[in-house]
Amino acid sequence: MPDEAPIQYRALLQRHGFRFSKAMGQNFLINPTVCPRMAALCGTDRHSAVLEIGPGAGVLTRELARLAGKVLALELDRRLFPVLEESLAGLENVTLLQGDVLKLDLAALLRTHFDGMPVTVCANLPYYITSPVIMRLLEERLPIQSITVMVQREAADRICARVGSREGGAVTAAVAYYAQAQKLFSVSRGSFLPAPNVDSTVIQLRLREAPPVEVADEAQFFRLIRAAFGQRRKTLANALSAGLGVEKTAVLAALAQAGLPADIRAEALTLVDFARVCGALAL
Repeated sequence: MPDEAPIQYRALLQRHGFRFSKAMGQNFLINPTVCPRMAALCGTDRHSAVLEIGPGAGVLTRELARLAGKVLALELDRRLFPVLEESLAGLENVTLLQGDVLKLDLAALLRTHFDGMPVTVCANLPYYITSPVIMRLLEERLPIQSITVMVQREAADRICARVGSREGGAVTAAVAYYAQAQKLFSVSRGSFLPAPNVDSTVIQLRLREAPPVEVADEAQFFRLIRAAFGQRRKTLANALSAGLGVEKTAVLAALAQAGLPADIRAEALTLVDFARVCGALAL
């Protein structure tokens, strides 16, 4: 029964003597109403596959398994495998794999386990690795269609902000280069075990077929963006000069060439603006 689910998962964890690790950012999603909604919105079906990162006690995993053809759940914490083997018993389309998503060869895993099937990512990400995981999934240009993840509300606001707004930052621009981001729904802190000190938001990133701007060197483009937002209180000219080790006069000349005022700040630039500045600086 839905109302009994949180109690059942508490008992399951207790039965296996599992203790939560703060270092791993473990806050397991146990709300029985959130997981079906999240699984449905990720867009999977019996002809596609899902990569789940950090299955926790397996609540979301079970919902994904009901909809998807295959589910590959990556879990770093070996202590959770007895828990997951019990909670996912009988689900033949689920594969559990121990490993660190930031270190595994993800492209090889997708080829091996999904053999060309359309792939989506769906996960309740630990807050402390939200940006590194999202950026790795995007930067490697894996054959995935979308990324549906639960993140801290503040992170969701930043990731889904409009590039060129006060709420935007380096991650906003980087994500927008690879994908279209949107918020799906909010989740209260009481939906987790143990409850975190903040609320969460489910977001979805739909990967673009091609970036919205053309740049000669993506590594330099993102280096410029990081430098631009590295000192947000400074003007863009000062931030880039300090962050890139470039003479301020050269930066001012590049801004002028890009049609931007000398006193502009990073938060006011669009992706097109960043691309023009990068091209003008010829980093």
